[in-house]
Amino acid sequence: MDPNFSKRATMSFDSLPNKDEVDPEVASFIQMESQKAELQAQVHKLADVCWEQCVDRPRDKLDSRTETCVSNCVERFIDTSLTIATRFQKILQGAAGSM
Repeated sequence: MDPNFSKRATMSFDSLPNKDEVDPEVASFIQMESQKAELQAQVHKLADVCWEQCVDRPRDKLDSRTETCVSNCVERFIDTSLTIATRFQKILQGAAGSM
């Protein structure tokens, strides 16, 4: 899937003349598809980063060192993503509470 799809989908939805007139079901579908595309882009990015970091040369199968490296890379990426998402959520909640 094209990693820029979510940006184009969001831009095309945001550029609609009057978003208030868009069917809520269609808007929900567009939002869900955009989120799927963003997740897919993150997975591709994760695969690229961990591959570059852990795999020195392609083989028939992963050896234990490479498998451990990839597993640790994925776990750290997920931990970091969750920490960042939680932090942003707290910031948004704080900003909404101060209004």
